[in-house]
Amino acid sequence: MRVGIDVSPLAQTRAGTARYLRALLARNEYVQLGLPGTSRLATVMRDALWYPLALPREARKHNLDVLHCPTFRAPFFSTPMPLVVTVLDLAVLRHPGMFNQWSRRYSRFAVPRVVEAASAVITISEFTKSEVLELLDVPPRKVHAIPIAVEAPFTADGPRSEGEYVLAVGTLEPRKNLGRVVEAAKRIGAELRVVGAEGWGGVKVDGWVGRVSDEELAALYRGARAVLYPSLYEGFGLPVLEAMACGAPVVTSRGGATEEVAGDAAVLVDPLDVAAIVAGLEEAAARGDELRARGLERPKSFSWERVASETWAIYESVA
Repeated sequence: MRVGIDVSPLAQTRAGTARYLRALLARNEYVQLGLPGTSRLATVMRDALWYPLALPREARKHNLDVLHCPTFRAPFFSTPMPLVVTVLDLAVLRHPGMFNQWSRRYSRFAVPRVVEAASAVITISEFTKSEVLELLDVPPRKVHAIPIAVEAPFTADGPRSEGEYVLAVGTLEPRKNLGRVVEAAKRIGAELRVVGAEGWGGVKVDGWVGRVSDEELAALYRGARAVLYPSLYEGFGLPVLEAMACGAPVVTSRGGATEEVAGDAAVLVDPLDVAAIVAGLEEAAARGDELRARGLERPKSFSWERVASETWAIYESVA
């Protein structure tokens, strides 16, 4: 079976989408198809021309049995072979005001058509599966939840960053709730370090470190007095699991995907209430040893090998 996968997202991001794509590529054999470029024009060209026109043509040239697009940016008409699409989250449909005008317009038009064209839809959490079923007209039999996992650098063994600090991880964008993160850290008198790419929405924060390597991020997780991740909306919330794997106490949002991922191994808070976030940080300090022990166990429930095998089984079912 010849499976092609769109690797265009690797030109656009190093965040969760890229982690997901790299993990699939490391564990299965794919024909890789993609359009490079990181400029705004390249992004528009990908959305307007690559996905609806060029990608199906390239897939046909490679005589593929299945085409997999690892985000909902995908062909939105029927393709010459079965199409599998991964929906990482539906934040742009649930909270459109948090995104730029192009993303809002493109997604409103394309996403319903993409999932209709797909033979199978993969989500990375049960929460996102429920969002797909609620917001889009998709038969339940077509949607499969396959939770993702953490990569090799994220373990409790290894160097630790120095200092007494609270760590936040995420692209600088409105849904990461960084304004309340900054305020909560100030109220407890903690140094705040924020790791992630520059994003959109005019989000600026003190303590922004920018992008770092996975090894540097793992060291920051290990050294943190707590990892604070009160995001307003996530399709999974990978930093929650990465932090736990590195032995850091985690404070994250109650409800949605982050609670699903955290289980009973994190402090859960109302992300809209700064006082609740502050109380969560204080609770994490008091329960540090317990949270570390629970957190180290939690990632064992998630496996990239499972992701790869279940994804391949979906290819076989639609081919």
